[in-house]
Amino acid sequence: MRHSRVNLGPILMAAVKFAGPACSFKKMGVERMADAISATASTYSRDNDPEFVRLAAPSTLKMVEMLLDDSPAHPGLLLTACSGFTQYAYAFLQADAESSAQGSASREAWARTVRMYNRGRDYCLRLLELTVPGARAALFEGDTSPLGRASRSDVPALYWTAASWVGSISSSPIPLLRAGEVSTVRALMERSLALHPEWEAGAIHEGLIALEGLPALAGGSAKRAREHFDRAVALSEGQSAFAYLAMATSVAQPAKDRSEFERLLKAALAVDVNKRPALRLANLIAQKRAGALLARAPQLF
Repeated sequence: MRHSRVNLGPILMAAVKFAGPACSFKKMGVERMADAISATASTYSRDNDPEFVRLAAPSTLKMVEMLLDDSPAHPGLLLTACSGFTQYAYAFLQADAESSAQGSASREAWARTVRMYNRGRDYCLRLLELTVPGARAALFEGDTSPLGRASRSDVPALYWTAASWVGSISSSPIPLLRAGEVSTVRALMERSLALHPEWEAGAIHEGLIALEGLPALAGGSAKRAREHFDRAVALSEGQSAFAYLAMATSVAQPAKDRSEFERLLKAALAVDVNKRPALRLANLIAQKRAGALLARAPQLF
């Protein structure tokens, strides 16, 4: 039997010709989906049902991680993962851990909280690396000098890196063992403040209330905390419940000032969550925590 010789050249050229656009179309599809998913953060922030968000958030965050497998340097996806995992840890996992009874279940609740904060921090650092190469390795070594190369557009990455990092520290079994990392968190927060002090209606000042609420030996200052509180309230026009919550737990409670503690928590509860739709979910979560703390005031003082 005669065997004809098939010229594969044209076939291979055609395959290459059509494979290129196919890959491009796939990339375009992933990028468009990534852009759409990245925009969900604002939808969540306006929601009026924290429990609904609690149930929905894990699926969205997992979808973000899947998309990051295909687009590992997509800034929107990295920011969504960075802020999303951090907020999920604070709003739900940490709240569960704080209310859990002592024992193995409590230890696991806190361990899971730390893992989720660290997960958020890892995405935050990946985001920061896009514009400040070398920042991740340096920050883990306690070297904050690369932050000098950060620009105003890096403020979200700086802020959420600090938020996730301090959440991980405070949720650890023995936070004192990680006290050396606080200076890194402070540098991240202070750099973001220097670049954009009015960002997100005072969110950076709210974060600094908690940092300044640390003991003086850890660099804290009640005076500076009050200054940041006043600025946060002014920038949010008094419509951020978290500013009052942060001041109550970071300054009034350690000072054993029950009167101020209760006054601040009542102010948090008095915030109209519908006045600032972009803060609605955050305010509802802060108010839930404020109500729980107010009910426990007799035991706390």
